[in-house]
Amino acid sequence: MTLLDVRGLSAAYGDVQALHGIDLRVDKAEVVAVLGANGAGKSTLLKTIVGQVRATGGTVQLAGVDISSVSPDQAIRHGITLCPEGRRLFPEMTVAENIRVGAHTVKDGQTLERRMQVLRHMFPKLVDRARQLAGQLSGGEQQMVAIARALVSEPRLLLLDEPTLGLAPKMIHEVARLVKLINAEGTAVILVEQNAKLALKIADRGYVLENGLVSTAGTSAELLANDHVQKIYLGG
Repeated sequence: MTLLDVRGLSAAYGDVQALHGIDLRVDKAEVVAVLGANGAGKSTLLKTIVGQVRATGGTVQLAGVDISSVSPDQAIRHGITLCPEGRRLFPEMTVAENIRVGAHTVKDGQTLERRMQVLRHMFPKLVDRARQLAGQLSGGEQQMVAIARALVSEPRLLLLDEPTLGLAPKMIHEVARLVKLINAEGTAVILVEQNAKLALKIADRGYVLENGLVSTAGTSAELLANDHVQKIYLGG
């Protein structure tokens, strides 16, 4: 069953057109990879879906509800959260405080505590660091905090923008494990990732963006076997 349905989505930065009529679909409990070179429009696509960048054309529907013109706060209330590239934590705030920033739409204290308890089980390494300043953490630990912050609102769809960028191999594998776990718990995921081989191992399907257009789409197996994808993105 379709959760997210993007049709003809366009976006621009001033006179520069960044997206040219993107069509994309995410089914419930599915992981979808978005691949492409720097500047292909991947981050812009995610930002446009959640309302950080205003669409100049097309529609975005979540579970049949048109959310094309929502604000980022409204997107969270509808059930979409974005974990941005570069983590963007507040370094002078503690780990727990950073995570709670993602729960600003939650008004009930008991609901928030229940959600925090779920995250403690999902991110046990962060429990001992709850009172530590986020700026003192390693890059991998900071990425865990950023993902936890995005999950505290209990989204139906999680958008991950380059979650393994700059991480050590051990932490890359940990992020991959977490994405699988998050998905297994019932959250659909759009994964923007430079590491195409890793992304396609995790994802059910994928889209390749080139110059703001979808150039190729298919199942992960189809994309792994695609000559163009192998040559450009997989080093084949």
